[in-house]
Parts: sequence; structure tokens; C-alpha cells
Amino acid sequence: MMRTAALLALTLLATGCASQPSAPSVCTKLGATPSLQVTLMFGLCRPNGGGPVTATDWANFVAKTVTPRFPDGLTVFEASGQWRDRVTNTVGSEPSRLIQIVTPDSPDLPARIAAIRTAYDRQFDQQSVGVQISRGCAAF
Repeated sequence: MMRTAALLALTLLATGCASQPSAPSVCTKLGATPSLQVTLMFGLCRPNGGGPVTATDWANFVAKTVTPRFPDGLTVFEASGQWRDRVTNTVGSEPSRLIQIVTPDSPDLPARIAAIRTAYDRQFDQQSVGVQISRGCAAF
């Protein structure tokens, strides 16, 4: 019985996937090229009462640290973040910023992303800067 149910589920999954348009054909029809979507997640509160990362601090960081590494463009979103403190194990929340970058994959991409994350950690005394990367395609 379990085996039959598993086979039925796999069959439904396979036929469902087969009926969906494939990403490469959609990308080709739009004239899009393969790309990565990189999302960086930044908290705007310094720990231990260090105060907020101000609008001026943020603007300077983006201008001096992020933009030179991704001059072709990026998008900044205001957000509200939630995270677990690694030291106290408590859940906290804070104002945040997300930077979304759509870029081709390249050998130097990991180093550019790491440099941004490290600079923010050091400059604003953060435990981490989150990163999420997805493959896709893009046209501009």
C-alpha cells in the first residue's frame, strides 16, 4: 500500500513538472541570460547599546563598499528582520535592509560578496550578514 502511494505521488509530481513551462524556454523567449540573484541581509542595530546604523552610515556603506563591487546596479529594500542571537540564544528583531543584486556568475563573485559581508560586520559590529543566492535568468 505504501509503495503504491509513493509511486502515485511520484507520478503526479513528474507529470505536474512536465506540464510546467521550463525556465530555459521562458528565458530564451524573453532574451534573458543566465544570472544569479544575490540577496544580502543587513541588521541596522549595533549590539550592546551601540546605537543604530544611521541613514548616513547606511548610505555611505552602500556608496563606498557595495556599489564599487556591483556598479551595474542593485536594489535596496527596507525590511524588519528577526534573528537568533548566537551568544544569548534569544530571538530579537530590528530594522533591516536587503540588497538584491542580479549578476552573472563569475570567478570573483564570492570574493566580492565576502568583502561586503566582512566590511559590514566589522564596521557595525554585527554577528553576521545574511546571504541567499538563487539561479535564474535576467534581461534588462
